[in-house]
Amino acid sequence: MTEQLFSPYQYKSLELQNRVVMAPMCQYSVTAKDGIPNDWHQVHYVSRAVGGTGLIIIEMTDVDPDGRITDNDLGIWSDEHIPAFTKLVDAMHAYGSKVAIQIAHAGRKAEDAPQPVAPSVVTFPGEKYKEPRALTTEEVEAMVQKFADGVRRAVQAGVDAIELHGAHGYLIHQFHSPLMNHREDVYGQDLSRFGVEVIRAVKKEMPADMPLIMRISAVEYADGGYDLDHTIQIGRAYQEAGVDMFHISSGGEGPSGQRKPGNYPGYQVPFARRFREELKAPVIAVGMLEDAALAQAVIGNGDADLVAIGRGMLRDPYWANHAALELGVSKEQAAIAEQYSRGY
Repeated sequence: MTEQLFSPYQYKSLELQNRVVMAPMCQYSVTAKDGIPNDWHQVHYVSRAVGGTGLIIIEMTDVDPDGRITDNDLGIWSDEHIPAFTKLVDAMHAYGSKVAIQIAHAGRKAEDAPQPVAPSVVTFPGEKYKEPRALTTEEVEAMVQKFADGVRRAVQAGVDAIELHGAHGYLIHQFHSPLMNHREDVYGQDLSRFGVEVIRAVKKEMPADMPLIMRISAVEYADGGYDLDHTIQIGRAYQEAGVDMFHISSGGEGPSGQRKPGNYPGYQVPFARRFREELKAPVIAVGMLEDAALAQAVIGNGDADLVAIGRGMLRDPYWANHAALELGVSKEQAAIAEQYSRGY
């Protein structure tokens, strides 16, 4: 069991040196507000590659300027974004990490948009959020193409996998949630339809052997929110449309009601295991898993195929190296950079 977190992993064309994933975490650092990665992103991501991370998922990258959480977020709505992403991806590859990118639209949670768009006119609670405008049916169809165009650009930039953000109350999540989708057209009659159309459209822009990951909120915490049975049903539709792997989180649709997130190490792992068992698909577990022994147990117990580290990796760019040594993995298998090997 001591080597399972640091054993290689392969799925389709994705070959990883270990099972450690850097979770996508917004940096809100695009100071030029043009969506283009800058020096901060170069240092931030490449240092985690030097630190031995198997798969790095670039933070939420939006397909429309008004689809950003804030104007300081990354974007991929123009071909002008491709060169900077190519430079970033190439640098991570140079130090042994594989790279995915989280493609998204914030929907009603777009704080800086003049007027956010959403499936329905349902405002996210809180003073900083504006009332959204409901997308027309034609605009929803156009939004599908924006996702496809964003993925095309990401593929051109050289990523190894694509992750669609269907969690945390952003646009895809908004469509498959009864709390947020009150439409009467085809996109309200079938809550999975928007996500399914996005999946089918982006798959056409991806190499056949490139994995498509979907991040999804397994449960909602707001009163009246959906439960795991609903998400499994939605996930099954997404899998049939072309999703290869699921990244299992929870919440994000609004303030917690009677049901609250566990907020203890491993509290989302049972959701990941249920997805893995029900859909027979590989899964990424996430959520306060930065204790190396716990991350190891998640893999060793068969709860998930990969473990994503978020805040723990913000604190420590070399989390993967340090976890490997804590678990007794050799320096060679831990993928410690030769330049740093004397320190270990």
